Amino acid sequence: MQPAIGEIVVHPHHGPTTVVGILERTFRGEAHQYLQLEVLGSGMAVSVPLAKAEEIGLRPLYDAAGVAALLAVLGSPSDQVQEAWTRRFKENQERMRSQDHLVQAEVVRDLTRRSVERGLSTGEKEQLWLATQPLLTELALALGVPRERAQEVVDAAILDGQSSPQELSVPS
Repeated sequence: MQPAIGEIVVHPHHGPTTVVGILERTFRGEAHQYLQLEVLGSGMAVSVPLAKAEEIGLRPLYDAAGVAALLAVLGSPSDQVQEAWTRRFKENQERMRSQDHLVQAEVVRDLTRRSVERGLSTGEKEQLWLATQPLLTELALALGVPRERAQEVVDAAILDGQSSPQELSVPS
C-alpha cells in the first residue's frame, strides 16, 4: 500500500484518517518511512510504519462492495450474547480489538439492538459510542452524505433490516 498525501485511508482502531505526510526516521541505524496520519474528526496524529501498513490493517475507504458488506453485517441476526454484562463487555472489548472492520460492525449491531431491547450498562453505552464513531465517519465519507444520514442508514440496517446497497450510491 502506497497512499498519496491527501488520500483518506482507514486505520483499524482510529477509523478514517488523512495521509498528511511521509517521514523518514532512523531507528537503530536503519532508515524507516512512516505515514503521518491525521484522524478525521479528532485531529489526532498517528504514525504508521509504511512497510507494516497492511499488516497493521490500514485499508482504503469503503467502496460499493464494502458498503454492501457492512450493511449485510448490520442487518444480519445478532450473535448469541452473554447475559452477564461483565462477560458481554469483555467479549465486546476483544471483538473491538479485531482489525476486521466487519467484526467491529457486529459489536455496533449487537449493542444497538440490546440498547433498544433491554438497555445498556454505562460501560456498554461508552463502548457503543466508541465503536460507532469510526463506522459513521467512514460510511458518511464513502456515501458522500452527512453523518446524520449515515446514522439513519446504520439504524435502519440494524433495527429494520433496511437500506440495501442498491438504494445507496457510493461515489467513485
